[in-house]
Amino acid sequence: MMKILDFYVLRNIFFTFIFSIIALCSIFLIVNLMENLDKFIDLNTPFDIVVEYYAQTLPDVIKLLTPVAMLIAMLFTIGGLSNKNEITAMKTGTMSLYRLMFPLVVFGLLVSFIQLYFNGWVVPKSNERKFSIEQKYLNKEIGANLFNLYFRDNPLKNIVMRYYDPINKTGHSISIEEFSSEKQPRLTSRIDAQMMIWDSTLSKWKLIDAIYRNYSGNTINQLRQDTSYVELLTTHNQIAKIKKVPEEMTFEEFREYIGLMQRGGRDTRKQMIEYYSNYAFPFANFIVVLFAVPFASVRRKGGIAIQISAALIVSFVYLVSTKFSQTIGLTTDINPIIIGWSANFLFLIIGLIVIFKTKT
Repeated sequence: MMKILDFYVLRNIFFTFIFSIIALCSIFLIVNLMENLDKFIDLNTPFDIVVEYYAQTLPDVIKLLTPVAMLIAMLFTIGGLSNKNEITAMKTGTMSLYRLMFPLVVFGLLVSFIQLYFNGWVVPKSNERKFSIEQKYLNKEIGANLFNLYFRDNPLKNIVMRYYDPINKTGHSISIEEFSSEKQPRLTSRIDAQMMIWDSTLSKWKLIDAIYRNYSGNTINQLRQDTSYVELLTTHNQIAKIKKVPEEMTFEEFREYIGLMQRGGRDTRKQMIEYYSNYAFPFANFIVVLFAVPFASVRRKGGIAIQISAALIVSFVYLVSTKFSQTIGLTTDINPIIIGWSANFLFLIIGLIVIFKTKT
């Protein structure tokens, strides 16, 4: 009997969840299309490109709206069962609220792990293509420019290049400067090269037409070499990733990008908070189950209006809590992991309080 009830509730939850995602995404895409329609017409964007643009936009929209759809599904389905007195009938048959929640909690966890993979590895690839279309057909500048790149190989070594070609793994007009210390930097050596080519076999950078200069007091020792190799910590893949924005990076690539900036001595606290927040966000699907089910299981006046209002309020408060905690995290020394997960911790506590205060 219990398995039949579990299947019945889960089936209603699942179809309401899918319908909610489709409805929310449709509204979002239609509104966005209305905003961009003039641009597409003015720039004579081909119809197939417009279709592809919104196909590539869809994963990012799903990423943002999945927890909202989960919340709506829980509130509407459990609220509907409550309004029809089906929850009361289940409790009369010795089925407690905890027992009712068990398959729903499992469903929430399953969706959370699926979205974790979706957000971390599917969405960045679609964003990369979407941004490419925006640059080519909508004249938008996104990410770092491939011209005039400047970054640190380590705290004492700077690399500057006029242009980097990621396809041919070649940098042009290279300057590599090394300094004596961070506190009192004094230029000790400089390399100027026409080109820098990544040798995949040796995993080293090959310099073409390079001039080496060593500074010792007022003396400058200079050496020119047609071809030579230079030892750098930075690889081709890392330079290629610099042109990306975080939305285009998989979770692994974003972590490597942060490591590259840390090695160069840059403050990466903001990026670390964003990194852990990206991991925390999908688990909002699990947390909403904890307070949505107990809240909706109690019959209330107002029916569907109450469910819609509750969904909007909870979604708004969650997003505000996330942004607020990230802002606070930038001005404190609290561990970025705690900051990234703080909104989830807060709503987890709220959910547990709601459960304990609800009659089972």
